[in-house]
Amino acid sequence: MALVRTHHSRTAAGEPDAARRPLPRPAPATVADVHEALAFLTARHEALRTTVDPLRPIQHVHPPDWAPLPVDQVDVPAVDAATVEAATAALAALPIDPEQHPPWLARVLLEGGKPRAVLMAVHHVVIDGWGLAVLINQLHERLRGDDAPAQAPVHLLDTLAAQPTQRARAAEREWLMRLASNPTGVLAPFGGSDKGEGRHRLQHRSADAYDDLDRVARRHQVSPEVVMLAALAHDVATRTGEHRFLASVVVSNRVRAAVRSSIGVRALTVPVQIDLRPGAAFGEVVDSVAAASAAAYRRGQWRPAELVAAQARMDRRRGVVTVPTIEYNCYSWPREYLVPAYLTPPEEPATWITSAPDEPCETLYVDLVLDARVLTLDVTVGDHLLDAGQALALPVRLCGFLRAVADGAQCPVPARPLTPAAPGWWRAPQGWVCLTEVEDVLRGHSGVLDARVAPGVDGGEPHLVAHVRVAPAVTRHDLHRHVLDHLGDVPGLIAPDRYVLSPASPESGRPSDQLRTATGGIETLWGPSRPPVTDVERALAAAVAAVGPGGPPGRTHGSPDAVDMNCCLADHGVTLVAIPRLLALLEGFGFTGIASDELAGTASLGHLATALKPLPPRAHRGGDTSP
Repeated sequence: MALVRTHHSRTAAGEPDAARRPLPRPAPATVADVHEALAFLTARHEALRTTVDPLRPIQHVHPPDWAPLPVDQVDVPAVDAATVEAATAALAALPIDPEQHPPWLARVLLEGGKPRAVLMAVHHVVIDGWGLAVLINQLHERLRGDDAPAQAPVHLLDTLAAQPTQRARAAEREWLMRLASNPTGVLAPFGGSDKGEGRHRLQHRSADAYDDLDRVARRHQVSPEVVMLAALAHDVATRTGEHRFLASVVVSNRVRAAVRSSIGVRALTVPVQIDLRPGAAFGEVVDSVAAASAAAYRRGQWRPAELVAAQARMDRRRGVVTVPTIEYNCYSWPREYLVPAYLTPPEEPATWITSAPDEPCETLYVDLVLDARVLTLDVTVGDHLLDAGQALALPVRLCGFLRAVADGAQCPVPARPLTPAAPGWWRAPQGWVCLTEVEDVLRGHSGVLDARVAPGVDGGEPHLVAHVRVAPAVTRHDLHRHVLDHLGDVPGLIAPDRYVLSPASPESGRPSDQLRTATGGIETLWGPSRPPVTDVERALAAAVAAVGPGGPPGRTHGSPDAVDMNCCLADHGVTLVAIPRLLALLEGFGFTGIASDELAGTASLGHLATALKPLPPRAHRGGDTSP
């Protein structure tokens, strides 16, 4: 009977993301054996019997028998690849409620009345990719009759309480400082499809590249993971001409035996500052990346709820969404979901790719796996950053680069990009901006007749100027807020530093007809405060006042009328921890239509209120009403 695991997580768009990995065929097992093995693992791992409080960051660990095992069985004609594919997708599409029920599902596929495969789906809030592989391996061993030692209890949210607050705040300041000092949109102008709306996922495997990476790592006395990050940084600099950008690096916390076989979420993300000197040989690049990685690891402890809110405040005030150029996973994620990667002879290089429509992806995601002397690169990238051909070429180019360096090539960092920027892109002080996108967003504001955006220079400082023909009622603050409200929706968007209105509003000719913000810092000119006006805005303001302690600009004070609808949620001090309660309050007020990730962004409360809609009426199903 083959075991197949599905990893059920929620993406930014709210859709389940599934992966699968067939395991070797164990001895014949019955459905009762599968139930017994799952019950055994539920008793062993607290994550499988964990629920999460919907309003507070609290984990509830239940007894092993607190709920029936969430297992069902399905008869299928044959357990072949197509059947497993369809069954995996069907299971991953089922909702999992980690607030009230076990955070996982299992399904046994029966062929001729006998179990032939087991599928599992788990919620990403309690199990990560590594942990899911551990879980499947232990299920496999249990069905074979092997046993593994019980692990020490691992609580999902203990790390929040265990973190020293002073160190966490220092790490948050480090994150924000690096985000603010790095250019945005580094990859976008140099490749991809115009207005691409898809993502490419690919996997490249090579035994030769493993040996080359090992040779380079030994030569420079650093880890292979550092060498691969240096190669990625060199490739980005070569392609774009940018020598300073940020890499978000995922580091495993499973360095101790006690947590290596835990199925809980044990990962850490740190900001690695990439600073490359034009003309530097690759050895210098490796040393620079190694030093930056060590510095980042020392600061690698923070409070996610507070950090996300602080970044949203910073982004709105700077007028640009800051995201890392690279997200690099330097420990093995068992993501072998691109069939038939697991059937490939290990000595042969091979690449598999799949492309599909998806949300915009502003970061190049690269996972490095080093296993059985085979190098595997998993890559996820937006179509507007790299098209299918460019995505396929990336891992091949990286492996070729490793071969050249291993053979002794110096590979100096180019001073200028080898790829010209696409038309319409301009390098602003904050990063790359697409001028036509800014113009399109401005034209989308009611009352705007036409818009033209162009670079300007004032006192030697370059900035972005928007010349806009507007109806008399439109003000510069209206336009500025409109652009800020779309920062997270439109790739390549930066708020202009100056808005010139023509024809001007009634106070024509006054200096106030132009709005100028700082080009390099995070300070910006706040417009006038706006209280809630409509019933929908009052409901949102009441929810914000109830859950927010009041943050910059400090106008909440517990009263809905004091909530400024021109500010974003984070400006009122609302963090990720409070978002579930805010959503519950909105539902109690009779409104829905906003997802949690939208609340964590830079959009103003007034903009969010336009997305709210009344709850549909609930039909009476008969019978007595519960008290």
